Amino acid sequence: MGPPPDDLAIEQIMRVDLFDFDLPPDLIALRPVEPREAARLLVVRPGEAQELEDRHVGDLPDLLAPGDALVVNDTRVLPARLNGIRSRAGGSDVRVEAMLHKRLAPDSWLALARPGKRLAVGDVVTFRSEDGAATLEAEIAAKGEGGEIALRFEAAGAALDEAVARVGHMPLPPYIAARRAEDAQDRADYQTMFANAEGSVAAPTAGLHFTSTLVDRLTARGVEVHRVTLHVGAGTFLPVKAEDTTGHRMHAEWGEVSQETAEALNAVKRRGGRVITVGSTATRLIESASASGRLAAWQGETDIFITPGYRFRFIDAMMTNFHLPRSTLVMLVAALVGHEAQKRAYAHAIDTGYRFYSYGDACLLFPERSR
Repeated sequence: MGPPPDDLAIEQIMRVDLFDFDLPPDLIALRPVEPREAARLLVVRPGEAQELEDRHVGDLPDLLAPGDALVVNDTRVLPARLNGIRSRAGGSDVRVEAMLHKRLAPDSWLALARPGKRLAVGDVVTFRSEDGAATLEAEIAAKGEGGEIALRFEAAGAALDEAVARVGHMPLPPYIAARRAEDAQDRADYQTMFANAEGSVAAPTAGLHFTSTLVDRLTARGVEVHRVTLHVGAGTFLPVKAEDTTGHRMHAEWGEVSQETAEALNAVKRRGGRVITVGSTATRLIESASASGRLAAWQGETDIFITPGYRFRFIDAMMTNFHLPRSTLVMLVAALVGHEAQKRAYAHAIDTGYRFYSYGDACLLFPERSR
């Protein structure tokens, strides 16, 4: 079942450069803070006297009320970056980096490859682990635009998953990978405590702030925690290259809301509680599954693109990290709190030294009152 018709959304056509901003490089976080709940949390309440409030993630139990519910994404990140050698009869070997981003079949994945122009259908690529002890072979079954290829592996199903785990690297975002190498610590740091359903090539980063201690405190406060699954694709965090929002198309991502979770969250709303999504991925999934204003069990691919003017159907607030300029994620933030409030919040975060991006600090966003 695909995403429902988007008849409740009336997005504004906006220039993409309106979502640009300058970020000092030293504010890009290269490691998460420890303990995780010590990360800073900017609370944004548009239009109120205290519109911006500096807190910490550990303050969440005080910021939420008994009867509220948090929705977290329980996807698990694959070690999806593979390094290998292309071999071709009568040709020279070429080093290849492939980033898996969408599974096509038990033995096949779509991947973004470099150097894409030097690859052809029928080429064989042998991927190796860092120590060379493990190998995994694949044939290029198809080739698309922008370096996208389809890889058909020698293994399938669980055997392929195990092989990828042996030879693959954690897919750290480019803004981290450009400044330091991936290491063993990232295998733990780049997974949320909720990670269960394997399939993502990027972490749902707002969930990285949670610990069992924080969840226990939230539960003691009377705040429920419910899980959904959205497998994050490589396209989610890319800057938008179109001139305005109508020219961009989201990559489709697979997600699921169980019947149990849908019933529990509908009950929260009936009792007057608030539903707060943890991360843009959970937000997009919940909004995809609630066309009528009521959340339904849902499974399928969503390419929902939330920009200013969108009328939110179900969520009451969102916790998320600070995002890349010109990205769809900044546009989602602006859709919830209003574009002007988003700009004020980001300017405050930069001026006061908040840490940005995947390993950075977070914000708790409440909707613009005029919505």
